[in-house]
Amino acid sequence: MEPFVRHTGKFITFDRANVDTDAIIPARFLKKIERVGFGELLFMDIKQKDGQPIPDFPLNRADAEGATVLVARQNFGCGSSREHAVWAISQWGFRAVIAPQVGATPGFADIFRNNSYKNGLLPVEVSEAFVDRLFEAGTGQVTIDLQERTVTAHLPGGDLTESFPVPEGSREMLLEGLDEVGISLQYASAIDAYEAKHPEVTPAAA
Repeated sequence: MEPFVRHTGKFITFDRANVDTDAIIPARFLKKIERVGFGELLFMDIKQKDGQPIPDFPLNRADAEGATVLVARQNFGCGSSREHAVWAISQWGFRAVIAPQVGATPGFADIFRNNSYKNGLLPVEVSEAFVDRLFEAGTGQVTIDLQERTVTAHLPGGDLTESFPVPEGSREMLLEGLDEVGISLQYASAIDAYEAKHPEVTPAAA
């Protein structure tokens, strides 16, 4: 997957809390075998009505073109576990999603957050006040620095910067552009050496 080190891009806002994974990618599309073609299906059932685009839906607005960061409300990605939700967001063109922690409610549902880390999408959890400023602006640019764990909003009144949490293991995966399989393959020679010394644990060739 593509490494994430520092990204500056346009953001768009989606003013809805508790967006579940079925809204992100409807369950009927989970039968697709290939891991491609999900971008066009993102928010399929809520971005259109009777087969026609809803003009004021965030992805349908003219200012959504070229956006690479989605700003949402709290508890984004709740509901059932499906990596397809992350694939759809990434394949539409987003590199990160920003959402606020509000009281005890996190910015992201746990399973969605973990799926994001493993698939190259960065979940950025910040304060509600920070997100409110982005919603006031409507659109604009942000810079997300994973090295420093900071996000900076470039707003008309000046820059606004806030730090965000990310587990160190997940941070390293994103910085290196490696998923769990890629990390394992870094130790291929050691694995081969171990298997050579312990043939009893190595599956016999068919």
